[in-house]
Amino acid sequence: MSRGFVREGDQEEPVVIPQRAVLPDNVINYVTVNGMRELREELERLENDFAGVSVEDEKERRREQTLALGKIKLLQERMNAARLIHLEDQPKDEIRFGATVSFKNLSLKTNQVLTITGVDEANVAMQKIAFTTPIVRAITGAKVGDVIHFKLGANRSILSIEAIDYGNLV
Repeated sequence: MSRGFVREGDQEEPVVIPQRAVLPDNVINYVTVNGMRELREELERLENDFAGVSVEDEKERRREQTLALGKIKLLQERMNAARLIHLEDQPKDEIRFGATVSFKNLSLKTNQVLTITGVDEANVAMQKIAFTTPIVRAITGAKVGDVIHFKLGANRSILSIEAIDYGNLV
């Protein structure tokens, strides 16, 4: 049917599907065992949401189902591209994916702890930082006792690595 014969009130707004956390182009999607479990749980919730859509209005039901299917598709793509990293295989004396790192910021005179995770399980409030972030890239490969000069924009920090642990994300 020609668009000229459609009433304005009959036109549906396109469904906007929110994007997942950014994974840079050509970067492998590393995940921990815990991260993969969280992705599977999220997929199950989304599938239940899709199956449980019970809106009476046909247009609204279609919108909700389209949104759920779009989220499911994006999540499945992310999961299919995931490469699972087993923490027991990581070098215990070196900062790698999955490590919980304690360090002193000598510039700010503060102690900090962060856990290196995949982009989907990163949560700054829980001190889980994605492996793609500048600070993680700066400390990857360091060992206890190493001093790292870290620059982010105009800010410069000197970080002293205090401890490395792989037991927090099993």
